[in-house]
Amino acid sequence: MARKSGHPREVRERAVALVFEQVASGVYESQWAGICSVAAKVGVSTESLRRWVRQAEVDAGARAGTSSEESAELKQLRREVAELRRANEILKAASAFFARELDPRLPRS
Repeated sequence: MARKSGHPREVRERAVALVFEQVASGVYESQWAGICSVAAKVGVSTESLRRWVRQAEVDAGARAGTSSEESAELKQLRREVAELRRANEILKAASAFFARELDPRLPRS
């Protein structure tokens, strides 16, 4: 799961755009060279910028993987499932409690 970056979204987006622009224009012979250069200029680690570039490629459909939108949706659905499971456990416990209370064969608690 992706961690929350300490850099503003605008900085991430601009750094990724710079990498794509410079590689496409032929300033650098490889994407890695562009990433190293832009990371130094922007003041972020090369690994952070590399991950941002890879995620941008996934989001654009140029690379296989889980897009940011899909990740956010999956995270939300997992939260909902956990909440529903907790509610289900509460309902089961309440059901068992009331079943014991209403059963005339069992002593009252």
